[in-house]
Amino acid sequence: MSIYAMGDLHLSFSCEKPMDVFKGWDNYVDRITENWLRLIKPEDTIVLCGDISWGMNMDETMADMKYIHELPGEKIILKGNHDYWWTTYNKMDSILKENGLDSIHFLHNNSYIVENTAICGSRGWLFEQGQPHDIKILNREANRLRMSLDSVKDDTAEKIVFLHYPPVYYNEISQPIMDVLKEYNIKTCYYGHIHGGAQRFAIDNVFMDIDFHLVAADYLKFCPDKVK
Repeated sequence: MSIYAMGDLHLSFSCEKPMDVFKGWDNYVDRITENWLRLIKPEDTIVLCGDISWGMNMDETMADMKYIHELPGEKIILKGNHDYWWTTYNKMDSILKENGLDSIHFLHNNSYIVENTAICGSRGWLFEQGQPHDIKILNREANRLRMSLDSVKDDTAEKIVFLHYPPVYYNEISQPIMDVLKEYNIKTCYYGHIHGGAQRFAIDNVFMDIDFHLVAADYLKFCPDKVK
């Protein structure tokens, strides 16, 4: 039983938002499918780090969710900045169950234990030289991450954090997020969000004693990254 991660699938089976127009995204759905089927077995788990679907509501995401469901493995999804369809946990979970999509689970103020690993996380936020409201959102996301980590009841499980936004990027740090990571002694963190030329500034190594991994789909050449 293995754990994988990948972010930023940007699926659009039910809406007109093709990603193939961007450099490096040609035939990206076929590439995701081929690599997924080659690597992931039914007993495996994959964490999808946000920006899952371009749909604006759950109805518009259903074709994308069915595509994900039909691929092997258990899927744990967290929110990205383009996941406008995201509502409450209970509403999303109910809709998936009503449609028989029971291999998809949401990471939202909670956690999941897979073998001896605790999968924790939140969307996160990057201040990006922003406005005062960004500080409010950043603090809220740090609290969501704390809730996720606090929900782990197995003290023997290794806590691994999955985010959409990077906690550190170039010369900028989302300090409230980093503070939570350090407080809980997190050693490994996966994130997405960064695309194209901006990826050269992304942290994809050890920084402040935390092993950061960028798992945006285009960065991974649309091949899920094995966590453990």
